[in-house]
Amino acid sequence: MQKKIEMAGNHLCSVVYGSLPPETRTKQATMFNDEASDLNVLVASDAIGMGLNLNISRIIFSTLKKFDGICTRELTVPEIKQIAGRAGRYGSKFPVGEVTCLDAEDLPLLHSSLKSPSPIIERAGLFPTFDLLSVYSRLHGTDFLHPILERFLDKAKLSPDYFIADCEDMLKVAAIVDELPLALHDKYVFCQSPVDVRDDISTQGLTQFAENYAKKGTVRLKEIFTPGTLRVPTTHNQLQELESVHKVLELYVWLSYRFDDSFPDRELAASQKSICSMLIEEYLERSGWQQQGQRRVLRTPRKLRREYDALQLRGYFREIDARSK
Repeated sequence: MQKKIEMAGNHLCSVVYGSLPPETRTKQATMFNDEASDLNVLVASDAIGMGLNLNISRIIFSTLKKFDGICTRELTVPEIKQIAGRAGRYGSKFPVGEVTCLDAEDLPLLHSSLKSPSPIIERAGLFPTFDLLSVYSRLHGTDFLHPILERFLDKAKLSPDYFIADCEDMLKVAAIVDELPLALHDKYVFCQSPVDVRDDISTQGLTQFAENYAKKGTVRLKEIFTPGTLRVPTTHNQLQELESVHKVLELYVWLSYRFDDSFPDRELAASQKSICSMLIEEYLERSGWQQQGQRRVLRTPRKLRREYDALQLRGYFREIDARSK
């Protein structure tokens, strides 16, 4: 979609979608909002529905369907209203917004959704706390988290105002950490971590972190991740791989705040995570139809492109390595 719009020669695009690192999403939004930037169109998934401050005059739905991880379905009324509502926000440059669709066949659903009242939220979802699972563990005489969690989810009874939230991801991580000699609380912390269990690289990262923690008590990032290997992606597959690497580095940083002494390379992980974001931003800029020289993206002349130079990156990593030893 970005290339199709840019090939017309009238617009340049920012890009936002869910698997982009949060820093990259924020930077793409900032470039779109910057009046000095030529990026006056934002190509996005439903990730724009929340969490970003955007000055949008008009939303154009390319489709009113999405794949939700299980099947392709129509957007719900709240989803349509949430996304459409990004156009014309109080206090923004565009206090009144417009919304339409690329396909005229989608207009009846759009119109009916915008006229429909938003459904009332009648119940709240709850996750089982560690204290509850710990009591359940003592009652059943086991430290294996997966069967404890399964039994708890099966037996738990709540008032009509609440329901047990989806714990499928927790169960998948519990199955991994149950293979390791870890205390129940440590297993629970790993299950709470921001691992993407649908991403093989992210899951492998969690597995390695948990294994090293169980065996050595200390997880050094350089034993798993080799500094100096990051490059600007040239294909979509390489982009997805870099997004996955960012998730692993983000996971390490998250764990370092829960197991402070056991994950000592927080600064190294954070710096490489930032470089991942910059490389992804560079790919998004290069992926457009326009040549780089034709893109006047930011007001500042100090474009981050300088920082993407491979030689500078390698030097930077050596500097980080020296400081971390």
